[in-house]
Amino acid sequence: MPSTPDLPADLVARARDLDARHAAADRRDAFHLPDGLTYLDGNSLGALPRTVAARVGEVVEREWGEGLVRSWNDAGWWEAATRVGDRLGVLVGAAAGQVVVTDSTSTNLFKVVVAALGMAGSPTRGRVLVDPDSFPTDVYVVGSAARLAGGQVDRVAPADVAAHLRDVGDEVALLVYSSVDYRTGELWDLASMTAAAHEVGALVCWDLCHSAGVLEIGLDAHEADLAVGCGYKYLNGGPGAPAFVYVAERHQAAFHNPVAGWNGHARPFGMEAEYEPAPGIGRARSGTSGMLGLLALEEALRVYDGVPVADLRARSLSLTRFFVEALGALGVDLPVVTPADDARRGSQVSVRHPEAYGVVQALIARGVVGDFREPDLVRLGFAPLYLTHHDAVVAAAHLAEVLATGEFARPEHTRRALVT
Repeated sequence: MPSTPDLPADLVARARDLDARHAAADRRDAFHLPDGLTYLDGNSLGALPRTVAARVGEVVEREWGEGLVRSWNDAGWWEAATRVGDRLGVLVGAAAGQVVVTDSTSTNLFKVVVAALGMAGSPTRGRVLVDPDSFPTDVYVVGSAARLAGGQVDRVAPADVAAHLRDVGDEVALLVYSSVDYRTGELWDLASMTAAAHEVGALVCWDLCHSAGVLEIGLDAHEADLAVGCGYKYLNGGPGAPAFVYVAERHQAAFHNPVAGWNGHARPFGMEAEYEPAPGIGRARSGTSGMLGLLALEEALRVYDGVPVADLRARSLSLTRFFVEALGALGVDLPVVTPADDARRGSQVSVRHPEAYGVVQALIARGVVGDFREPDLVRLGFAPLYLTHHDAVVAAAHLAEVLATGEFARPEHTRRALVT
């Protein structure tokens, strides 16, 4: 692995000052991070919180190994889905009783789309709007769920939503949009888009996969209706961690889960022939939760204890802003597609290069881990809990050398792998 390039003294000093200024949100010591690695891929898979391994070991050895089936009661397994949901709700601005951790993002999105079409209240409200540039699972699932429920999908870019609602708003049941564009890192205006939907009588479901844990989302404050998100990105729950679904309290009685599994029954152990949904957010549950993943996520969320989301957002903005500044200072002349405006930027920086795949692989070989998105984006995620401004300088310096030396064109860096 190449050594770290020489770093300009002024950037190092500025990084030190910014790290001190944002120290309140620094939880780097709470994570296991390999020595010499600059990890900028927390927006794909978050780093491992140090206490998670021991907690999972305890679940396996004591709760499962010794407690066996009794742990559904004695260890609180049964209530974990809603208990962890309430803990996660704090991070997304949702009061208790509105978030449940269960299933995958795709499954939860399917539930939401079908349920929302049923909640529309009119057969003429069958349109579901989705961003054509959303993460593909959103586009796929929205299309499949809407077809099964007799709806129609309109692929509408966020910038065109207001005009589209003016034209056919009385036919729209649901908008499904990511709060942050997964490719570019652009932050969409959750408050105004939600308000625009409500003006025409539609609901909105927000995909929070790239914002939960790093942004002040404010679901309740902005009167959001529905939301989904995963647990393995900025929330650090581990590969394949369970996802979550938010249903605002005012909608819960009308929310009919199309995957009506026994965990969402009002009396799950009554083993009744007919389904009766549980009261509250519990009705969004379906099958039995995987306890190892769910309890690992619960432990991972403890790293947020005592850290206001506002402090995380401030550190995130500072990190991304400073990284772009460092690129400029080091002479890196690449198009930055992530908005410079703080109000429009998530917690990542994406730059464009015609050989972006090779650039990313060359950076990884140097110990700077980011990722590539088709067709030409180098995507670098800044998880504020464990990344420092010094990391930002190091990453920028490596990127400058990769470009200057042409390392990105080497055969070992251009050979495609399955997971990119």
